[in-house]
Amino acid sequence: MKKEFYSIAKLLEKNSKILDVGCGTGELMKYITENISSDIRGIELSKSNVQKCVEKGLTVIEGDAEKDLKQFPDSSFEFVILSQTLQAFLDPENVLNELLRIGKKAVVSIPNFGHWKVRLHLLLKGTMPITENLPNEWYNTPNLHMCSIKDFENYCKKRDIKINLKNLKIKNFFSELGIFVIEK
Repeated sequence: MKKEFYSIAKLLEKNSKILDVGCGTGELMKYITENISSDIRGIELSKSNVQKCVEKGLTVIEGDAEKDLKQFPDSSFEFVILSQTLQAFLDPENVLNELLRIGKKAVVSIPNFGHWKVRLHLLLKGTMPITENLPNEWYNTPNLHMCSIKDFENYCKKRDIKINLKNLKIKNFFSELGIFVIEK
């Protein structure tokens, strides 16, 4: 399991009601089900990934988060998880608003375009870097909105979204991923 998933799981409360948006093959959901809470659901765009989740005994619906989160009632989950997907949405602001509407708290992770390796690669080579968290070439990446930890913090501040972030400058420079708990 990805190291990121352990970090996300530590932020969740035992026996809470959880929605995993863009749950992929259900790796994180399976871990949460076995260790944190059995009250978890997923929504996933890929039909084949939905099938993989169902084969694991997970509760997942096929859907597009940009359109289908509106079907969930306000505050219907304690936590809504969005792992390394925000930057791939056409309208990430709408998705964040929906996360905060349907969840009391949202756990959001993003690849940090402010990481020192990304900066150094751009400076020295002049090309878009390929890293563990940014594994695609510029022309086939799903990432539409490049964002750093500092960018995300600024976004939250401007919209009065509470964010759990300390040591911003250090994390923006040294962390490959930003993992945040946000709430209204």
